[in-house]
Amino acid sequence: MGGKELPGILISEIGGAFGVLESHVEFLKTHFNLITMKELQKSKEELREKIKSILVFEGRPFIDRELLESLPNLKVVGNSGVGVNHLDLKLISSFGLKITNTPHAVSDSTADIGMALMLASARRLVEGCHIAVSPQTKHFCVDWLGVEVTRATLGIIGMGNIGYKVAKRAKAFDMNILYHNRNRRKEEEERVVGATYCKSIEELLQLSDFVMLVVNLTSETHKLIGKKELGLMKPTAILINICRGAVIDQDALGEALQNGTIRAAALDVTDPEPLPRDHRLLQLKNIIITPHIGTATMQALCMMTEEAVENILAVLNDLPIPSEVNPN
Repeated sequence: MGGKELPGILISEIGGAFGVLESHVEFLKTHFNLITMKELQKSKEELREKIKSILVFEGRPFIDRELLESLPNLKVVGNSGVGVNHLDLKLISSFGLKITNTPHAVSDSTADIGMALMLASARRLVEGCHIAVSPQTKHFCVDWLGVEVTRATLGIIGMGNIGYKVAKRAKAFDMNILYHNRNRRKEEEERVVGATYCKSIEELLQLSDFVMLVVNLTSETHKLIGKKELGLMKPTAILINICRGAVIDQDALGEALQNGTIRAAALDVTDPEPLPRDHRLLQLKNIIITPHIGTATMQALCMMTEEAVENILAVLNDLPIPSEVNPN
C-alpha cells in the first residue's frame, strides 16, 4: 500500500460466538485497520475519526444513534448477509451513509438448505434417525412412511436470486414449480426452470404440495402466512421457511400442525432465535427446526466477507456499488 494508512473498519469482535471469524481476519487486514467495539469504547477521539466503515456480521455491532454520532468520518455500513431487518435503515441513511448487503454470496447455500429441509421433512429424516439410534427400537415398521418430492408441486413465494436457485434445483427432481413474486420473471427465465407464475398467493397455496418461503422481511411480509393462509393449504402440504421467522404467524403454525391442517413444517428461521425452550413448536413431532444455518458453510461465509469488502471499498473509493440497499 506504499505506506498509506488503511481506512478503519469497526467490527464487533474477533472470534467467539458472534465475532468475525478468525480465519477471515488476515483478509480483512489487507484492506482495513480493524477496530473492535471494545477498543472503540476505550478509545480517544483520534481512533473514532479513523473509522470509515462498519462491518455488520451476525447482526453485530448494534447500530444506534449514539454510535453513529460518535463516528464523524463514517461513510458506509456493510452488512454481511442479505437480510437487513436488524438495521434501522432510515436512521443510518439520515446520516448520509450508504448501506450494502451480500445477496450474491448467500444464494446457493440458502437454496441448498431449502432443498435439504424439503427432503428431510418429506422423508421424515429426523424422526427416522431417532428411531434408528434409539435403544428402544427392536424392529423397523414397514408402515412408517414419508412422501416423495419427485414430481410433486412446489410453490415458491419470493422468486429472487435464492428462490430462482431453489427452482433450478427443484427442476432436477421433476417437480411442478409454481411461484408468486412482486414482479413476474421474464418468460425465458420461467422456461429455463419450468416455472408457472401465480398471480395470487392464495392460488399457489391451494395447489402446492410444498410451499417454500423466500421473501425479504418487510411490513408487507410480516406474518404473511397466518391462520387463513395455512387453512388454504392442502392437509398433506409441507411448509418450509428459509427467509425470516416473522414471515410466519408461529402461533397459527403451531395450531395448524397440531390440528392436522397441514402435514408438517421445516424452518431454518424462527422469531425469536432461538425460541424459548418451552415454546409450543418445540413440542411437536411434525416439525424440523434448524438454527438459522442457511449460510453456515465455510464457502458461503468466505464469499459473504469478500462481497461485503467489495461493497465497502466501492463506497470509499467512489466507485459503483455492487450491492447497495435502498433505505426506502
